[in-house]
Amino acid sequence: MNKLPSHQTARRGRVFPDRQLSPEEKAKRRAESEAFAQRCRVIFERVKPELIKDHYDWFIVIEPDSGDYFIDADEMVAIQKICEKYPHTKSLIMRLNETGTCGRI
Repeated sequence: MNKLPSHQTARRGRVFPDRQLSPEEKAKRRAESEAFAQRCRVIFERVKPELIKDHYDWFIVIEPDSGDYFIDADEMVAIQKICEKYPHTKSLIMRLNETGTCGRI
């Protein structure tokens, strides 16, 4: 009778455990992300009342360092517009509605 090969169980966990972020680094990145979103939210709240009348549910892409924003009915066109002017900066996309969200949460 043939002997069946023994199967080793795969180890579960991170692929690269030595590349995990420390809790301090995670907290730092989370704080930076929240600060960035807050800067964008200030610009959004400033321009929302005038834009929401004519462009309800359009997309707005905000670059907070300059205060510039681009709007379009198509999400990809709005992203393309901001990438042409600011190719290497971080931007935030929102929707021109009461909450600024792009979808369901």
